[in-house]
Amino acid sequence: MSGAASLEQPYYERADRRDSRLDEMLVSLHGRLIRLLAPARRHRLTRFALAVEQLGASLSDLSDAALSEAAGALRARMTRGGMTRDALIRCFALTREACTRQIGLRHYRVQLMGGAAMLDRCLAEMETGEGKTITALLPAVAFALAGRPVHIVTVNDYLAERDAEQLRPVYEALGLRIGLIAHEMPPDERRAAYAADVTYCTNKDLVFDYLRDRLALGRRRGLSRQMVQALTGENALGDSQKLLLRGLHVAIVDEADSVLIDEARTPLILAGTASASGEGSDTLYAQALELSRGLEPGTHWRLMTRERGVELTPEGREELARRTLGWPGLWIARRAREELSERALSALHLFHRDTQYILSDGKVHIVDEFTGRVMPDRTWEAGLHQMIEAKENVAITGRKPTLARITYQRFFRRYRHLTGMTGTAMEVADELAGVYRLDVLRLPTNRPSGRRAMGRHLFLDSADKWAAIVASARDRVARGQSVLIGTRSVETSEHISKLLTEAGSRHTVLNARQDREEAEIVASAGQPNRITVATNMAGRGTDIRLSRPVREAGGLHVILTEYHESKRIDRQLFGRGGRQGDAGGYECFASLDDEILLRFGPPGMRGLASRFARGSPEEVPDRLAGLMVRRAQAEAGRLHARSRRETLVNDNQLDTLLAFAGQGE
Repeated sequence: MSGAASLEQPYYERADRRDSRLDEMLVSLHGRLIRLLAPARRHRLTRFALAVEQLGASLSDLSDAALSEAAGALRARMTRGGMTRDALIRCFALTREACTRQIGLRHYRVQLMGGAAMLDRCLAEMETGEGKTITALLPAVAFALAGRPVHIVTVNDYLAERDAEQLRPVYEALGLRIGLIAHEMPPDERRAAYAADVTYCTNKDLVFDYLRDRLALGRRRGLSRQMVQALTGENALGDSQKLLLRGLHVAIVDEADSVLIDEARTPLILAGTASASGEGSDTLYAQALELSRGLEPGTHWRLMTRERGVELTPEGREELARRTLGWPGLWIARRAREELSERALSALHLFHRDTQYILSDGKVHIVDEFTGRVMPDRTWEAGLHQMIEAKENVAITGRKPTLARITYQRFFRRYRHLTGMTGTAMEVADELAGVYRLDVLRLPTNRPSGRRAMGRHLFLDSADKWAAIVASARDRVARGQSVLIGTRSVETSEHISKLLTEAGSRHTVLNARQDREEAEIVASAGQPNRITVATNMAGRGTDIRLSRPVREAGGLHVILTEYHESKRIDRQLFGRGGRQGDAGGYECFASLDDEILLRFGPPGMRGLASRFARGSPEEVPDRLAGLMVRRAQAEAGRLHARSRRETLVNDNQLDTLLAFAGQGE
């Protein structure tokens, strides 16, 4: 990556790439071949890191002013001459020295290797706790000094704010400006944040801001039109329509597998202003719910468990037509009444309070299944949100028209340079290569891991599972350890909280209802005799600092209460303990009526497990339990991969149709 930039597209973005399934398979195969060469690649990165360390020794005698001056000189050099190897070695050495002075953290060799890997268009897989936050600092500074706007993308506001504030002194010492995008930030402040050299933001905020720019640009997005405007000084948008971003130059995605894989099953939709609900629509939703409650499962409708969908049977369609005979409005149209009924059945049987959403201030708030956080101002589309509001007897909001939409796959492929880091990517390396052209490179740990697997327990009955979890937590705190109990939903976290209270165990709960106290709860989670019950909010990116007594007593003990559909998410939870060589361990508890085993478990699972269960309470042998869990997670992974592929194909097809109708990009 060398050479100075010439006159560029004012709002840079790559053109859409329309890959066939064969294209993706060939690229995935190429990615596998590249991973065979990983040892040679790591050796090259090691040599680079050694060169940085060697140069860094000569920088320790520089004053802060001289260090800043050296960064300024390097900026001029990289802007003119590009990102040569010598310039990058000097850049990393300066960044490492500034980081040491400003925040007291000095990059380890494996972190220098991770930063270099990201410059090489790799996705760096680094064990949890290996310091990915300051690793991302290295390529971010390099690109920024070379004049490329950098977006560092995180999975939630808490992490974006934490990382930006922690690293701000380092950027400023190197003469760089840093921006932070907060959720409710007004447009002028967002524009100023994106104008900085490096901007920290969440994936959702970034994509929605891009969609707003798309709407503002309209048909003025063409390269030739923008180049003419740049040369003539013409403002295509006028003073009232200024763009937020400066284009899509460099994206460094933290927890990249979560953003690029887990959240890529659903397109992001920018909606307009809600229309008035009206008494007629309120009545319509109420009628649909009442009708659907009267339909018999199995006879009139069936639940598609694996696809999380509802489908009317032919008998159900006939019954619906009979019951609505003579009704006015939408009930006259066959397709409309069937869609209304299926939406109502979904609201009743697939979307549950304190799992997919919570009620707060008389409103339905969606809970992000991957982060466990409330998503303010987000709504489900096609009337589903209003149907759930009617089910919960809260004020029904108006439906919002769709203004723009895009998938994560299409969005991130438009960056000039896409890279990232995570602790869990190898399981989806082929998909990352095929869809995003990202090679996964696993890096070694700085110290040997002290994390220990403490057992897997699969019970026939959920009550036995919860009792065992409470007993394990109480045993660990009695030894002086701290305990983190991970749950998949608000409802489950509050259930285990109730059981702990009944057992007389003091504890703290972190879920979507306590998001404002998150920093305080996380800060105290590593203290002796502390039990923290948390949803996925305490998963990715959360660094629980252990007190000395806890470290000496055995560290943080992590308890998994239900397997996730992806093994990678389980690994992220386990990674909260045993970080950077600390002591720590994890223990897994499950029961046959957990959602993942009910949806994806092998046929005849309960009968087979009952035959081999033993003990009191009845527990499935470890080998059989492991087989069942692996089978269920593999099946879920195949389904979700197919869903992501269909999402991308449908988005491309829809864009083609809109373009044909004169409404495309």
